[in-house]
Amino acid sequence: MINMMLSQLAEYLDGQLIGQDVAIEQVSTDTRTIEPGSLFVALVGERFDAHDFASNAVEAGASALLVSKALDCSTPQLLVDDTKLALGKIGQFVHQLCQTPTVAITGSCGKTTVKEMVASIMMNKGQVLFTAGNFNNDIGVPLTLLRSTPEDDFAVIELGANHIGEIAYTTQLVQPDIAMVNNVAAAHLEGFGSIDGVKQAKGEIYQGLKPGSVAIVNLDSHGGEYWQQVLADKRVVHFSVSDDSADFFARNITMSTAGEASFELVSRQGTFSVELGIIGQHNVANALAASALAFELGATIEMVQSGLKHLAKVKGRVESVSLTDKITLIDDSYNASVPAMKAAADLLSSFGGVRWLILGNMAELGDESLALHRQVGEHAAPFKFEHVLTFGADAKAISEQCQGKHFDTHESMIEFIKQQLANHNGAQTLLVKGANSAGMSKIAAALKEMYT
Repeated sequence: MINMMLSQLAEYLDGQLIGQDVAIEQVSTDTRTIEPGSLFVALVGERFDAHDFASNAVEAGASALLVSKALDCSTPQLLVDDTKLALGKIGQFVHQLCQTPTVAITGSCGKTTVKEMVASIMMNKGQVLFTAGNFNNDIGVPLTLLRSTPEDDFAVIELGANHIGEIAYTTQLVQPDIAMVNNVAAAHLEGFGSIDGVKQAKGEIYQGLKPGSVAIVNLDSHGGEYWQQVLADKRVVHFSVSDDSADFFARNITMSTAGEASFELVSRQGTFSVELGIIGQHNVANALAASALAFELGATIEMVQSGLKHLAKVKGRVESVSLTDKITLIDDSYNASVPAMKAAADLLSSFGGVRWLILGNMAELGDESLALHRQVGEHAAPFKFEHVLTFGADAKAISEQCQGKHFDTHESMIEFIKQQLANHNGAQTLLVKGANSAGMSKIAAALKEMYT
């Protein structure tokens, strides 16, 4: 981040500086990542109060503390009303000082993949600040913005949410030049209430755009009338997998034996071939979204082609791992939504040999949860996978639809898989997916450990 004095932050935040003025070189909310020159932010949540750990931060080398109640210590403190809101304002302040061309991305699924694609493309043109891991909420976004430096040529910021108003808040911090909703689907329904709530929440990203700015919209999945008013004064660019009225669409999609897609990308910049360095036909839509964003940032066709072909693997996100010369693991255990679960089944269906669909619960689906899990099962059943294994109460509906097997513990599932793999010598593909709370990463980790 940009180095600044504590007094500068006090003035910007309208806070009270207690103690001497010191230089701030880093901002942290975690005592484990404190370095000399750090400002430790004492966040307060429903079940914790980081003011209780301020002494740990000081012992670790924190130069100053951002607090909402004055502490009895000699370390300089910046006293504010709300430390979380102050963290957001500092992130906003630092990022705006850097004046970096910025895109913001949200969506029910695929937003992390699109973010990685855009970053991969734009690295061919300059230095890129982009969201690391899952730092996409009201805490993670400010921490991402705090990594901004004047040397950044582009910024690609991912915005997630589980309730209405969160994207409006983080978009205000990011102040993007270009914004996109990758898609709208049944996800986080507990917080959004309904699919209409999802449309409203995701559309908040466009509210942060200035009139005349670019809004990227998916013709295949969008907010309809919920977005009409906010998009009225924006320059709208559309993408679609198959609708040739869109500014970006795909033709002649083919799949390799490894599950990677190739296609012709038709755009205003021209028609050109694309080879994806990531498996799954559903990633064609993500590639179209990323291409639309990248072209608005000044990428060339060659940069788009190179960036999409040479994508870095992201752990737990459609990560293909050859466990042996005959056994392939597709680790997609990071998270899950209804469209992503269906896409996972579609992907697995393209493989030969013995196919394992190993699924955990989807989370935060509210009263619709059981019906939506059953919907996934109905989608997967016609593929007649040799093994369908599930974990988590509502996920049982999937294995029931597919004549599969349900497990109450990870351990029993892992043991079953081990026994079956030991008794079969042919080609096998195992796809693992589920919500973070379902802990399906434990299954993927156990499989990797078996063959290392």
